[in-house]
Amino acid sequence: MQNTYKLYLFIFFLATAIPFSSCKKYLDKKPSNGIATPESIDDLQALLDDATLVMNQNATPSFGETSADDYFVLPAYYKTTAVNNQHFYIWQPYEYNYPNDWSRSYTVIYNANYCLDMLGKQEVSDKNKARWNNVYGSAKFYRAYYYLQLAFVYTKAYDAATSKTDEGIVLRESSDFNIPSKRANVEDTYKQIVEDTREAINYLPDLPVHVFRPSKAAAYGLLARTFLSMRIYDSAYRYANLCLQLKNDLMDFNADADVLAFTTTYPIKKFNKETIFYTEMYTGFNSYPMVLTTRSKIDSLLYQSFDANDLRKKAWFLLSDGYYRFRGTYSQTSIPFTGLATDEMYLIRAECMARKGDDALSGAINDLNILLQKRFVKAAFVPYASTSKTDVLNKILDERRKELLFRAIRWSDIKRLNKEGRNIMLQREVGGKIYSLQANSNYYALPLPYDIVTLTGIKQNTY
Repeated sequence: MQNTYKLYLFIFFLATAIPFSSCKKYLDKKPSNGIATPESIDDLQALLDDATLVMNQNATPSFGETSADDYFVLPAYYKTTAVNNQHFYIWQPYEYNYPNDWSRSYTVIYNANYCLDMLGKQEVSDKNKARWNNVYGSAKFYRAYYYLQLAFVYTKAYDAATSKTDEGIVLRESSDFNIPSKRANVEDTYKQIVEDTREAINYLPDLPVHVFRPSKAAAYGLLARTFLSMRIYDSAYRYANLCLQLKNDLMDFNADADVLAFTTTYPIKKFNKETIFYTEMYTGFNSYPMVLTTRSKIDSLLYQSFDANDLRKKAWFLLSDGYYRFRGTYSQTSIPFTGLATDEMYLIRAECMARKGDDALSGAINDLNILLQKRFVKAAFVPYASTSKTDVLNKILDERRKELLFRAIRWSDIKRLNKEGRNIMLQREVGGKIYSLQANSNYYALPLPYDIVTLTGIKQNTY
């Protein structure tokens, strides 16, 4: 155990040095003789299993959620937050530095790349093949998963017409610090995400031993989420469907062991039956406090859109300072759950069928009703019905927003829906001044960290 801890410390040092990897002093610094380098397959699996400190918890970006429109904060709390939090809240560029979403995500990507590099030195045999496969598939999955998280925050919405010229993220394909960081375009960013995830499918088990670990179901879910954000709806349907073939459990809010009494502070159990892959939002001091579920308030119109017989209205919200705050996160804490879950897959599959229309419309309605009947008071549930493609699609999009609150998805949804002409304009009032963000604004690709731009020379997003 002590040896494993030392191994982790060495890799964690290297990973946290990534944002400053252009400085040669980090390359010259040598570990003490008491710290060994992780090399065996079991060592590499241990690195990927470090869910608490690196890979899963306190990990995924929060800046997008901070900038989205499902919540607001009261003036007194706004004044207590860091200046960079305030700027993200009102969509104003700001020069911020480490630590932040960027550095946190690339720490995970570094660990994934390190494992891939070390696996290349391992001889594969019948005895170790299953373990080798799991490390390889997991590393590919983690890299793709965090690439997509970063793309959601730091790039414009995917648009086939401009993807080859729009700035993407940095694609780090090796743990070698000597390789300079360069921004790929959006097309290559998404191409890499898809390629990594599709390759991971060939090496991962159908379902994991624990939802901290990647699986084939999670890889299918990641591809469904990816293609949805790209507005390639036939592929999004395909992978959501494949995911649900492996795992399709839903909690019944009327009576389910994973749904606690609505009088408890956080009624939804952690690691509940809907969870496919578990991650949580980064809780560093930069953006998270703005979307802290104990401080942020739910948009009043959004709260009012929940039907009186919708049990989510009880499970999701708690009255606080005259407004309602969100408490329905699958983390069972104030930290937002950002992983993959079956409710999201049902909604992706339903949306894609609704967009197709014709014979697929009944399938879209069926998927929606499968979800909603688990959320409404059983005796009061009336199945949704419509023959209008437009009405069904709008209904599904409304339910998607309500069901997937605080999952770091809304910012990406706004971007892709505005590409389709939804014209979602964001507006906030702070200190008597109105701030607005127009549909398809360049600011939907949030500012990169100032120190990263300065040290590496990569291009900053422009506004």
